[in-house]
Amino acid sequence: MAFTSIVVPAFNAEKTLADTLCSLQRQTCTDFEVLVVNDGSSDKTAAIAAGFCGDPRFHVIHQKNRGLAGARNTGIARAKGDLVAFCDADDMWEPEKLACHRCHLAASPTVGISYAGSALISEDGVLTGQAQRPRLHNVDAGHIFKRNPVGNGSAAVIRRAVFDEIAFRPRSETERDWYFDETFRQSEDIECWLRIALTTSWAFEGIPGLLTRYRINSGGLSAATDRQLAAWERMVSKLSRISPKFFAEETVVARAYQLRYLNRRAISDLDRRRAVHLARAWLACARRPLWEEPLKSGATLAATALLAISGPKPLRKAMKLAARTTRPEAMS
Repeated sequence: MAFTSIVVPAFNAEKTLADTLCSLQRQTCTDFEVLVVNDGSSDKTAAIAAGFCGDPRFHVIHQKNRGLAGARNTGIARAKGDLVAFCDADDMWEPEKLACHRCHLAASPTVGISYAGSALISEDGVLTGQAQRPRLHNVDAGHIFKRNPVGNGSAAVIRRAVFDEIAFRPRSETERDWYFDETFRQSEDIECWLRIALTTSWAFEGIPGLLTRYRINSGGLSAATDRQLAAWERMVSKLSRISPKFFAEETVVARAYQLRYLNRRAISDLDRRRAVHLARAWLACARRPLWEEPLKSGATLAATALLAISGPKPLRKAMKLAARTTRPEAMS
């Protein structure tokens, strides 16, 4: 079983970091190191991380702020493991997550990126009743571009050999290689996953279960949708040079899926105007999401209509009711 390095990027994460690190301590598989990358925090993040260093598996790396991609790159550069995993400082892992992924990768030598589904939690750690249940098998670059089955930055466990294949070093970089592109402050995950899918032979494959608890931060989500869309479009422009034919064939439908995702973000933030605008945008872009994923597309349009007609109050009540009826069990 390969030794694993778990990289925890942390920027001003004093409210959630302890829960994140406790969830890693509770892993049933104990052969790992945790590298907390303190990315220029100004709060108590560094002190909280240092408090876990009585466990010899835990280490803290300090750097000036370089963003999420930069913190991950620093962690990868310092990692000793044959496998590299990520857990963002506001997410948590179920106790069996690492063991499940290690078994999966040991049994599947062509798989480079192992991932699983995630249960969504609110800012205060309450299960929302929603989940990311991704496609697990027969995943190609088109699936990654349209739907990003990896789901979030805390879901994947990746062979170090994968990162060795995609490493690059910009002229401005004097310290270490880049794996994630640090010029992206959004869409850095999908940019990396697509680059792996388009330039290497490593397979993406998921395993059953909701093994990550992924925190959804309310407030200000829809305000960031313009920036997120701009980052996504820049990612397309950058990677189109790698595979022009792929992007010529796939971009229109993938853009519709991206706009639908942002539509759902605006609904979560109860932003009526933005939700309606984005619903119209993805429908005008391509209708394929309607028949490829009719339930999710229909639910998105229904929620948008309810928000537009009745305002935020009914949706807010529904979300609060869902949160009250799906309290999280204790993580053991």
